[in-house]
Amino acid sequence: MHITLLKNAHIYTGDPRRPWATQLALAGERIVALDAAADAWAAHSGARTEDLGGATVIPGLTDAHIHTMWYGLSLQALDLRDATRAQVLEAIQQRAATLPPGAWILGRGWDQNLWPDRTFLTAAELDRAAPHHPVALIAKSAHALAANTAAIRAAGLAAATPDPQHGRIGRLPDGAPDGMFFENAMDCIQSAIPAPTLDEVAAALEAAQVRLLASGITGVHDVDGAPAFAAFQMLHARGALRMRVCKYTRQDSLPGLLAAGLRSGFGDDRLRFGGLKLFADGALGPRTGAMLAPHEGEPDNLGLLTLEPEQLLEIAQQAAAGGIALMIHAIGDRANRLVLDTLAAARPLAPQLRHRIEHAQLLDPLDIPRFAQLGVIASMQPIHAIHDIDMAERYWGARSRYAYAWRSVLDSGAILAFGSDAPIEIFDPFMGLYAAVTRRREDGAPGPEGWYPQERLTLAEALRAYTWGAAYAAGMESRLGLLLPGYLADLVVLDRDIFAQPPDVLREVYPQRVMVAGQWEWAAV
Repeated sequence: MHITLLKNAHIYTGDPRRPWATQLALAGERIVALDAAADAWAAHSGARTEDLGGATVIPGLTDAHIHTMWYGLSLQALDLRDATRAQVLEAIQQRAATLPPGAWILGRGWDQNLWPDRTFLTAAELDRAAPHHPVALIAKSAHALAANTAAIRAAGLAAATPDPQHGRIGRLPDGAPDGMFFENAMDCIQSAIPAPTLDEVAAALEAAQVRLLASGITGVHDVDGAPAFAAFQMLHARGALRMRVCKYTRQDSLPGLLAAGLRSGFGDDRLRFGGLKLFADGALGPRTGAMLAPHEGEPDNLGLLTLEPEQLLEIAQQAAAGGIALMIHAIGDRANRLVLDTLAAARPLAPQLRHRIEHAQLLDPLDIPRFAQLGVIASMQPIHAIHDIDMAERYWGARSRYAYAWRSVLDSGAILAFGSDAPIEIFDPFMGLYAAVTRRREDGAPGPEGWYPQERLTLAEALRAYTWGAAYAAGMESRLGLLLPGYLADLVVLDRDIFAQPPDVLREVYPQRVMVAGQWEWAAV
């Protein structure tokens, strides 16, 4: 067994009872001693010592909600984040000039809320930019999609095509699709896009993995579908999986999971099955989050449920009875209440399961204590808050007091697990930490105190959500998320002491080295 002594470091262990150390002894993939107790391990045959030059070290960070396959594949798609309407159309036109006719043009990240008129894209304007290529562009929210006429034809859609359940097709006066597809209607277009091969998915995951490690992320909770699970297994089998993956699958996989008897926690410390992901409602951007009261200025818009309450309950009870934990997407306050009600009903079937609500973006104050009461993990993404401020104020108004309510949820006794929702947002965990402790955008708005500052967290609390909290959600809290004896040696060496400087420095932090299971998996050049 290889013995390594990491010394001369400012090590944040993450344990409130013993938060700091100056050296670690590692035996293989685990930490075996801290500080003075580590010196004895240096005498072992073959032991090596590394001087970290006083650098700050933190536990490895986990992104507890990421679409890794989608992110990896999207590296080849148009990145339309922050683009104006004209820039979106210009990017499509330029990409069309490089592709043979009939080849799909894919893109992501556009946001009509940034445009002066805030109107959605249309098939007609996409046709002018790319008349000979099918175009499909996923909105920043990932709950709306814009397509041109070629894509609509490839999907076989027409005026007579009905809206799918829990979805809506935008329409022209004659009933023909106008180019916009919301919620489940997005599948009408996406099902026509040629699916990547397993090798292509594996290559996309490897490309994503490099970027994640370089950001200090040593593990992910992946929420993409079955192809990603198969590709992760392929990488693991050939020793190419360099980070930890807790894999969640989608609703359509439930019958197979139950038939195979696959239960949450199956796998090993590198790749394990987390559970089943479901969607309860839409999103803030397209105003499809399910609300207890209408969106501001839209008296008839209560958003959309993407599963009927009876259907959600039936699926949840089937999964829980089969030993499968649930992670359920909920944005609006109505959706969050519905999911809490559902998990309360499913809990007696398997009290040990670690169920979680994804996003939990808008909560009614009466529902906040229920997370702790029911043992439901709040899986949230801090960067959403600072980028959604204007939309939340516009569509939720005064209800925004309990939007992204990290402090209220934590103080109620619940466990937080933080992630990014990339590629909907960037996956930089240090920007996530910045958002959690300041509630300010990158430009400092809305002011020094931040947006609803009573919901800010301390740096230690936010770090815990990216480390131990994420490990708890995966059922690994006894061996992951802290830098203590017996824990897996996943850690990040930083370029500065983030504890001794103002939180603004979090926007500029760069990992210098990243270790997973006692091996350096990434180092700055």
